[in-house]
Order: sequence, then structure tokens, then C-alpha cells
Amino acid sequence: QYTRVWIPDPDEVWRSAEIIKDYKEGDKSLHLKLEDETFYEYPIDLQGNELPFLRNPDILVGENDLTALSYLHEPAVLHNLKVRFLESNHIYTYCGIVLVAINPYEQLPIYEQDVIYAYSGQNMGDMDPHIFAVAEEAYKQMARDEKNQSIIVSGESGAGKTVSAKYAMRFFATVSGSASDTNIEAKVLASSPIMEAIGNAKTTRNDNSSRFGKYIQIGFDKRYHIIGANMRTYLLEKSRVVFQAEDERNYHIFYQLCASASLPEFKDLGLTCAEDFFYASQGGDTAIDGVDDADDFEKTRHAFTLLGVKESHQMTIFRIIAAILHLGNLEIQAERDGDACSVSSEDKHLNNFCGLLGVEHSQMQHWLCHRKLVTMAETYVKNMSVQQVVNARNALAKHIYAQLFNWIVQHINKALHTTVKQHSFIGVLDIYGFETFEVNSFEQFCINYANEKLQQQFNSHVFKLEQEEYMKEGIPWTLIDFYDNQPCIDLIEAKLGILDLLDEECKVPKGTDQNWAQKLYDRHGSSQHFQKPRMSNTSFIVLHFADKVEYQSEGFLEKNRDTVYEEQINILKASKYQMVADLFQDEKDAATSTSMAKGTSKISVRSARPVIKAANKEHKKTVGHQFRNSLHLLMETLDATTPHYVRCIKPNDEKLPFKFDPKRAVQQLRACGVLETIRISAAGFPSRWSYHDFFNRYRVLMKKRDLSKNDKKQICQTLLEDLIKDPDKFQFGRTKIFFRAGQVAYLEKLRADKFRTATIIIQKTVRGWLQRVKYQRLRQAAVVIQRYTRGHLARRLAEHLRRTRAAIIFQKQYRMLRILRAFQRVRNATITIQAFARGMFVRRTYRKV
Repeated sequence: QYTRVWIPDPDEVWRSAEIIKDYKEGDKSLHLKLEDETFYEYPIDLQGNELPFLRNPDILVGENDLTALSYLHEPAVLHNLKVRFLESNHIYTYCGIVLVAINPYEQLPIYEQDVIYAYSGQNMGDMDPHIFAVAEEAYKQMARDEKNQSIIVSGESGAGKTVSAKYAMRFFATVSGSASDTNIEAKVLASSPIMEAIGNAKTTRNDNSSRFGKYIQIGFDKRYHIIGANMRTYLLEKSRVVFQAEDERNYHIFYQLCASASLPEFKDLGLTCAEDFFYASQGGDTAIDGVDDADDFEKTRHAFTLLGVKESHQMTIFRIIAAILHLGNLEIQAERDGDACSVSSEDKHLNNFCGLLGVEHSQMQHWLCHRKLVTMAETYVKNMSVQQVVNARNALAKHIYAQLFNWIVQHINKALHTTVKQHSFIGVLDIYGFETFEVNSFEQFCINYANEKLQQQFNSHVFKLEQEEYMKEGIPWTLIDFYDNQPCIDLIEAKLGILDLLDEECKVPKGTDQNWAQKLYDRHGSSQHFQKPRMSNTSFIVLHFADKVEYQSEGFLEKNRDTVYEEQINILKASKYQMVADLFQDEKDAATSTSMAKGTSKISVRSARPVIKAANKEHKKTVGHQFRNSLHLLMETLDATTPHYVRCIKPNDEKLPFKFDPKRAVQQLRACGVLETIRISAAGFPSRWSYHDFFNRYRVLMKKRDLSKNDKKQICQTLLEDLIKDPDKFQFGRTKIFFRAGQVAYLEKLRADKFRTATIIIQKTVRGWLQRVKYQRLRQAAVVIQRYTRGHLARRLAEHLRRTRAAIIFQKQYRMLRILRAFQRVRNATITIQAFARGMFVRRTYRKV
């Protein structure tokens, strides 16, 4: 068989071929035969002397751990994932410590209760790769090492992060159970449909995209039963409430409520179908194939009830959501050449909005179109233009939704809170993946900034710690260059970085997006991670770890300030509905909650003056500043835990089940660190064992005379030098033995062979003994059967002999009697004849005489 190689291909990324002519050093090309039987000359760069990648033997294709491949490189990884995904329908594959999960875009029967119990208690490599295996590993390490754990689920939008996080939580809820009768595990799972309803939406890439980040800490007691949970949320995409791009939707809850508007309890909400509301219909189609919004709404309400949200509070939540929809339908009429405008007092949507929120109609009508300006000398009211009113209305809608979102998260946390002391926790991070669209704004910038930080954390854990361990153990090690994204992070968050300059521009009274963009060009024009587009003076390009992204500066300042007019908030504070008023009571304090500040979702409703002042100071922080703080807190949490990584891959952009686009897959593999993990595994020593563990594991391979020594380290060294002849395949560290890829598998084979030999001997002896016992039982049974049979045959023979003897006697007597009677008849006849004859002769003689 010819040597098989991988060559680059513009469509399939990599293509398989066979070398049909021996390659000699100095040849300018390779003679190849492609899989479609065509011949191809592959040019070789003689200076770089870069030959094509070798293909793995077929027996290794489909391995469930990419690091087990003989040849570790990009085409081998891509092909292995493709074969497992398309031919075996396996969506999970290990890559060292990382679980690669490919979204199948259809429901698979691999998440049932019995599957959870099958993975519970198993070691990570014992069964097929699965999200449950990662969850079990985290649970086991938490119990064994008594250290908090984190499962970091990352990937592009639509790659399946939310589903993976949901199944991980389901695993913990099932295997650990709750410590009391609070049914806490059911409540943890019940939070998912609520958060999906209020925080997920349809995008062009994903029908159920999380438009916020969340980190859920599941708390355990000393016996490792679930006792509670806490959720932190990050950067809710508030702009989606008022604007959706084509073929996208607002948050699911709006459509769920509209789909259930005909229910009698919702007749006062004034809702019709979603197409009738501006805030719900900008994306076009308001339905999602295969999704029943009314059915999902019932699940959402059931989850609210399970989490202890009162029926009255639920109705208020739905009233607020309906009010936001009505707010978007207000008819704003221009006056005086557009410098002023008004909203009709007869506007039914305004009436519905005010009625649903319980606020004063005339006040809201007035302050929607006017704003108060306070100067040193006086305070006066100014008319607003139509565009200003639209912006103010949108800001109000976004703010109301954000406050409601925070309130719901706060109540979920309250329902999941426990008074029992938490012994340890497992965190599940489900945060937005790297995003790049045709138009990228402030939200995409924050999302990609968060992904830069997460990628750095991944690099730090997987690569830097790896190399540091070799140095600590005194292993000869060639430092591997890998992409370090610290310069890009510095560009964003360092002093006078992008966020600093944005905050500075927000403080300038007449600051504009364009001025801010100009400052970026002046300050960072020479940075290797920053570029200015040729055709634009308002956009800028950041070279992220995954891709370069062009951001439009328009709207950055407004979104960073996140301003809402105080007069409108004061009207809401005076609502006749207590819950609506409470949402805005400690306005400044609440603004620091789940969206950003300190990454926590806890909101405290307080009325003490000093607290409000402190909160006011906090409120002055911009969205970008708060997000940066929350992100630093998240990184501190992750660094203090043992991380487990799940990298979700989106196989195609059409959301088609089991269709694999190699171009899209390889982009994501390059971006998420999987290929970097492969590279370091191939170059270094991916397997390592402590001397104690190695001795215990492989003592069966050791000789008796070696085992009598006391120095375990020396015993291990002697064994390895005997078994592995190439000294480069392993290294002895201070406390551990390091192995090249494949060596542990070789040792496992030797160990398995030894066990197999011993097992065969044991089996042989046991089978011989069993056969002997069986033979003896059979022989004993045969002897008994023979004895009885022979006795029976002897008795039958004796009976036969007796009968024969009796028959002979009968025959003798009978024959004798018959002969006797015949003789007597003859004798009598003879005597009679003689008597007559003699009488005749005597008479004849007498007559003569």
C-alpha cells in the first residue's frame, strides 16, 4: 500500500492522496493519486522543505481522543471529527482535557436518565466522550480534591453552548440529589426555561441564542448533595428589545405572551399577534420552525410557579412585558418643523402602557416628549425632536426590560438560596461566543472582549501551566511558541485603551462617536492588533484571537452611557403597582446589578439615604467599566477553581442536521484552542504519572527481584529502561514520569498482555478443575447408571434363565408324556394284536390237535 498524505484544498480544506512514486531528496514535486483516481503533482518548497502531512492508518481513524492519533495535526483532527460526526453520528470527541462537541441540529437519544446513571461513577476515558463524562469528572474531582470546579462552555453563537450547560446541570441535579426535601435540583433545572424565555432570542445563526452570559454556581454540602445555587449574569443585549435585524426576533417571552394573548387572564393586556407590534416584528417572520410559543409559555409559567414566584407577581411581569410592546407602538407626531412633537392622549397604546404599569397618563404623555434641563441658574423644560423622542422611548423600553430581567434573576437566586453552609461548588459558565456580523457594535465589542479574556484563561491553564510543570519537574523542554492574546487585551482594557478612551469621551459634554474613533486612530494606529479601515473614518478594526472584526463606532457612546431621563423614571417610581414601583425605587443601586456590576445578579432594594448616595456613585460608572469589573471578578472565580473545557463547534451555517462544512469547522478549531492543544500534545509529553501511581499501576510488569527494593523511583526507572528502548519516549522528573504520545498506550498494552497471560493461566486451571469436577460427577453418575443397568440386565437374564429352565422342564415333561402315551398306545395295540394273533394261533393249534 502506498503512503497516504494530506494536501491543502480550497473547498474541503484538506484532501487525501496517495504517493505513487518514491520521493528523493531534492525532488521538486510529489507524484500523487487523489481519491477520485486523478493524478496530481504536488509542488514542494525546497527551501522550507515542507512535505505534506501524513495520514493516520485506518485503524486509528475515529478515535474518541484526538491526542491518541499517531500523527497529530490539523487535517488528522478535522478528518477524525468528520468521520465520527458523519459516519458514526458521535457528536462528542476528547482532545486531551478539552471536550469537543459538534452541534447535530437535532434531538439525540443520548441524554436520558439511564445514560446519566451509566456515566455516574465512571472514569473519564472509560466510556464514550460525553458532556456527562466531563460533568462526572468535575463532580469526582470536587469530592476527591475538595476544590471548587468550573465547566467553561464556549463556542460560536449556535454551536450548542446553552444546551451543553443545561445537560451538565441536569447531570449534577440527578446524580447528587438534594440534601433535604426542598427539591432544589428541580428548581435549578426550572431556572433554564425562564432564563431562555427572557434572555434568549432567534438570530440569523441560532434559533435559541443566549443574548446574555451567565455563570451558575451549584452549591454542595459536605456529603456533596446539592443545597442551592446562584446565578450571575453578564451584559444583557438590551438593544434587542427595540431593534432586531432581518430574520431575527426579540426575546422569546414577547412572542410567548402574544401567542397566549387569547387566554382569559390576559384579556386586559390589550395584546394581539406579534406582527402587530413594532418591537416584535422588525425582523420579519415572527415564528420559528418547530417551536410552539404558546406551549413554551406554559413551561415558563410552570417554572415560575416551581420557583415560588407568586401568581400576582407573574401577572405583573406579563403586564410589564405587554407594556413594553405597547410603548413601541406609540404614534409620535411631529410639530413645528420637527423641533417638537407630541403623543396623542387618545393613543390606545399609550393608554394601555400607562394602565398596565399603573402610572399617571398625562405625566407620561408630557415627559415622553419633553426633557428637563438643569443649569446653575435655573431649571427649564425643553421640547424634543421626533428622533430624540424615539431614542428616549427606546432607552426607556430597554431600561424597563433590563430592570425586569434583574428582578427575575434576583428572585431565581432567592428561590435557589440556602441557609445551609456551602462546602464547595461547581460553576457552569455559559457565555456568548465570539461574534462577527456585517454590522458590529458595542455589544459585539464587549462579547469579543469577554472571549479574549476566556481564551487567555484557557491559554494560561493549558499551555503556560503545562510548560511550567515541565520546568518544575526538571524535564528538558523546548518552549513552544503559541498565540498569546495579552497585547489584544491590553489594547482593550489597559490605561488609555479602547474602553478608557470611550469612558473619557462619554464624560466630554459634546463627545461624539466620530471624535472617539479619531482618538483611537491617533492613540492606537501603530498597534499590531488595531487597524483603521481604508474607506471609513468612523469604524475601527480589532485583530482578535479568532478573527479580525470591524466595529462601527456609531452608538458606542450612547450604549456606554446607557442614559434614561430621570423624569420618566420618577413617573414609574410613583406607579400604583408596588412591584413596578419597587423595580425603580433604588434606581441607581439596581443599575449595578446583573447586567454588569461585579458580575452578580443580586439586587438590594434599599431606601436609606447614605446607601443611595453610594449607589449613585456606582451608577456613574459606564456600562463598559462595569462590564470590565464583572469580567475581572469572573476571571478571579475561574482561576480559583479547577476548569473543565467544553468547546462547541457549529458544523454548518444552514442549521442542517448532520451536515459538516470543513471550512467552518476548521475556523472554529483554530479559534478555540483545540489545534493548539493538539500541537502541544504532539511536541511535549502529554501523559504523566507520579512514581507512586506508576508503581501501583505497572507493578505487574516488574520482576520479583526488583520489587524487593525499597526505592520505588529506581524500580520505575529500571522497568521503563527495560520496556521502552528509545530514551526520548519518556523522561524522569522530580516527582513524575513524563511520556510522549502513545507510550502509555504501549505500557497499557503490555500490562493488558501480562494480565491476559495470567488470566489465561487462571482460566486454564479453573476450566481444568471445572472439567475434572464435571467429569467426576459424570463418571460417578455413569457408574451408578451402569450399576443399576447391569443389575437390571442381570435380573432380567436370571429371569430369562429361570423361564428357559422352566420351559425346558415343561418341554421335557410334555414330550415324555406324549412319547409315553404314544408308546402305550402302540404297546396296547401290539398286545391286542399279539393277544388276537396268539389266540388265533392257539385256536388254530387246538383245532389241529
